[in-house]
Amino acid sequence: MSVRELVVLGTASQVPTRHRNHNGYLLRWDGEGILFDPGEGTQRQMLRAGVAAHDLNRICVTHFHGDHSLGLAGVIQRINLDKVPHPVTAHYPRSGQRFFDRLRYSTAYRETVGITEAPVDADGVLDTAASYRLEAARLSHPVESYGYRLVEPDGRRMLPERLAAHGIKGPDVGRIQREGSIDGVSLDDVSEVRGGQRFAFVMDTRLCEGVHTLADGADLLVIESTFLDEDEQLATDHGHLTAGQAARVARDAGVRHLVLTHFSQRYSEPEEFERQARAAGFEGELTVAHDLLRVPVPKRR
Repeated sequence: MSVRELVVLGTASQVPTRHRNHNGYLLRWDGEGILFDPGEGTQRQMLRAGVAAHDLNRICVTHFHGDHSLGLAGVIQRINLDKVPHPVTAHYPRSGQRFFDRLRYSTAYRETVGITEAPVDADGVLDTAASYRLEAARLSHPVESYGYRLVEPDGRRMLPERLAAHGIKGPDVGRIQREGSIDGVSLDDVSEVRGGQRFAFVMDTRLCEGVHTLADGADLLVIESTFLDEDEQLATDHGHLTAGQAARVARDAGVRHLVLTHFSQRYSEPEEFERQARAAGFEGELTVAHDLLRVPVPKRR
């Protein structure tokens, strides 16, 4: 049975707090696990969330600030200690190659697993897997940063009433799907496009084109909202978003489920992030993330 869900491992910005670990987000997508921005303590949070090193197929790092990458050393060494039986691919800004190298080889250990390094240096498609296309887009932060998006290929939804009207049934249903037409009846006559699911991951950034590109049509958008709206100038100065800004992005992009995360330790009332997001006009499903939360990807439209 395929599973598509987000496992939130940490939600703190810059420094961990008593209740929030550094960043860390695992996306389960069918049979794959994609780990985003493993901050310090991610390996322990994985244990608490029931996530094993064997679950990891990709690691995607948006940028090399510590709260988004210091956990790389432990995660990579755990992948090797547990002798994960499949290759793991790591994506990260190419300009941070020296940081990735230092984290990967920060201490002595025995390498048993091939980590495929696939650095990012431009917007576009990074890789194509069986059930998704992985894309990246440049963000606006004091250091080079990229957000990521998974796009499932569009499929077809067969329409029983149209099949019946054209007398197509039994094995012929599969045949028209494979061949595209039967006896003058085309696949378009008996089906419609079913849009593929989209997941977007947007961390440290000001408002920029990349934010909107990644969020466009997302079924599930995970986005930083480090600051509340009254601190918008502070957010801009440090390359971050407010709750209201993130919500307006989601509203304009047609996002179905918005997950706000990466909160500054200066705030003690997480419900205020939800209030400001609603005030900004976002009417879809909304989650203010907390550590060890699980969020299912919405079902196909």
